[in-house]
Amino acid sequence: MGRGGHRRRLGRVRSGNVRPMTDFAASSRPATGARKTAPAALPWPEARRVATGAGRRLAGVRRPLDEALGGVLDGPLEALTDLPAFDTSAMDGWAVAGTGPWRVVGEALAGQCPHPALLEGQAVRIATGAALPPGATAVIRREHGCATDDQLRPGVPELPVPGQDVRPRGQECRAGDQLLPTGAAVTPAVLGLAAAAGYDELRVVPRPRVELLVLGDELLGRGLPHDGRVRDALGPLLPPWLRRLGAAVDGVRRLGDDAESLFRAVDGSDADLIVTTGGTASGPVDFVHPVLRRTGARLLVDGVAVRPGHPMLLAQLPDGRPFVGLPGNPLAAVSAVLTLVAPVLRALGGRPEPAAGRAALADSVPAHPTDTRLVPVALDDRARTAEPLRFHGPAMLRGLAAADAMAVIPPGGTAERGTEGEVLVLDWE
Repeated sequence: MGRGGHRRRLGRVRSGNVRPMTDFAASSRPATGARKTAPAALPWPEARRVATGAGRRLAGVRRPLDEALGGVLDGPLEALTDLPAFDTSAMDGWAVAGTGPWRVVGEALAGQCPHPALLEGQAVRIATGAALPPGATAVIRREHGCATDDQLRPGVPELPVPGQDVRPRGQECRAGDQLLPTGAAVTPAVLGLAAAAGYDELRVVPRPRVELLVLGDELLGRGLPHDGRVRDALGPLLPPWLRRLGAAVDGVRRLGDDAESLFRAVDGSDADLIVTTGGTASGPVDFVHPVLRRTGARLLVDGVAVRPGHPMLLAQLPDGRPFVGLPGNPLAAVSAVLTLVAPVLRALGGRPEPAAGRAALADSVPAHPTDTRLVPVALDDRARTAEPLRFHGPAMLRGLAAADAMAVIPPGGTAERGTEGEVLVLDWE
């Protein structure tokens, strides 16, 4: 059941969110009378482009400040007041009117109503952040003044200049100024700025809710591998990474190899994005394709010309929500997250695509004849180089655990040492 008892049935279509069949899907239809063949794998750059177009930005919602962290602004953040809202003291000391010496006539503390107006030759003791009394012309820092018997004299030869150590009203912004644009990520600093500017809540595009379905009878949740069974590496790996990519992970469900269980899980999910691991190839217990056909989903990507990760897929459910099937091998699944899941999450969450990173290879890397390769690398920021790492087979994670990024190796020939190319930074931390 969905949240609040509401369940999104797969047969229910969200108006305006179902796109025309992609060029790839159209090209995979057999001609009349021709024998049906497997569709060709999409080139890696094209697969990423299709994934970017597969998610429609979620509707904005109003959230209290303490619940808005991690979303993006669904509209510009405009100042509701001048900042500061009144002239304030930037230092502890004395607010003075005119030239000295001055007679100290009171004090002004932060959080109190402004002290009555000062006349020429008057001063008040003042705390940092306190409202400046009307008539005050400057602030003398505590270490720069000397007060005796309510008489204040400057302790330095120079007299204070008008406006000294004063934060004037509107110094940071005026009411109505745009502080941040639409699409800005809501960070802790943004929450602080919004609070200072008078906001109690923000309208944000929420984090897309993701449900992760881990498939495979061979997977163990704990203990050592035994009797043909292996540990599930993706269950621990994917949820924290998906959160780093902007998702709210609803949960992780381990289903084993059972078509009916998978269908019920997909049919009953109300997540904004469903992600499965394993079952995307054509083996005897690979049920993702049959289940998608049963739901009436449309395949947008059915295989990508990339190594590792070739048997990944992207589909659109009948109600318009995206579905991504990751390969079961760990490094292949990571490749699929970078290729399909990350672009879909950015589209759903209204996040901009990050600037492409580039680095020169510190060693030669053989390319695949026809497919893009994604190779774990360690980055040297000072030298702007990427060192290819060992242990980069589809089922391996040892190389990835030491990696900062994945180097994109175009098909054909060899990428020689010193060749500069794209790197996909693995923002783990």
